[in-house]
Amino acid sequence: MASKLLRAVVLGPPGSGKGTVCERIARSFGLQHLSSGQFLRESLGGGDEVGVLAKQYLERGLLVPDHVITRVMMTELEKRREQHWLLDGFPRTLGQAKALDRICELDLVISLNIPFETLKDRLSARWVHPGSGRVYNMDFNPPHVQGIDDLTGEPLVQREDDRPEAVAARLRKYKDAAKPVIELYKSRGILHSFSGTETNKIWPYVYTLLSSKIPPVLSDEEN
Repeated sequence: MASKLLRAVVLGPPGSGKGTVCERIARSFGLQHLSSGQFLRESLGGGDEVGVLAKQYLERGLLVPDHVITRVMMTELEKRREQHWLLDGFPRTLGQAKALDRICELDLVISLNIPFETLKDRLSARWVHPGSGRVYNMDFNPPHVQGIDDLTGEPLVQREDDRPEAVAARLRKYKDAAKPVIELYKSRGILHSFSGTETNKIWPYVYTLLSSKIPPVLSDEEN
C-alpha cells in the first residue's frame, strides 16, 4: 500500500465505459469505487433529508441539481478520509469540482474521449435495471434473457435519455458542463486523456498510468 492516499477521478460522457474502467481500476489497485449514481440511489432509499430532496426532482422528471448531488458526495467522502478512492460521475460541473477542492486534493484525473458516433450507438443499445443501476448493452453485454435482469429476474428499462432522439442533446449538455472541469484539471497538470472506441484497447494504457502512482494488487492479465 502506498503511504500517500490516492485520490482519483474518471471523467467521461454517458456511454464512454466509465463504469467499466472504474471497476477495473478498483479491482486492480484496491481503490474504493465511489459512484455518484449509486450514492444517489442509496440516499433515495434512505429517507434522509438529501434523499427526500433528490426524490422531489426525480419524481418531476427533472435532473437532480448540483447542490444536492454535491451534498450527497461530500457526506460520503467525509466517511472515507482514510481510504484510497476513485470517483465516478463526480464532479460533472465546475461548481462540483470547486466543492471537491474544499475537502481534498486530487492526484489524478482520467478523461475518456470516445467518438460521438460510438457513444450514440452504445447509448441507444443500453438498458438498465432501475433498482441496482446495472447496465446492459444489447450489442456486447446483453442479459441472459432479453429484457430481464440477470440477478433479480426483474424487467429492464430503457431510460428516456438513452433513446436515440434524446442522445445527441444529452451528449452536448455533458460536453458543455464538462469542458471547464477538464480545463481546470488540465491547467493543474493532473489530467490524463485516453481516446478510442473500445474499453479493452484503452485499458492497458490506463493500467500503466495507475501503476506509476500506486502498486497494483492484480496484474493486467488478471483483468
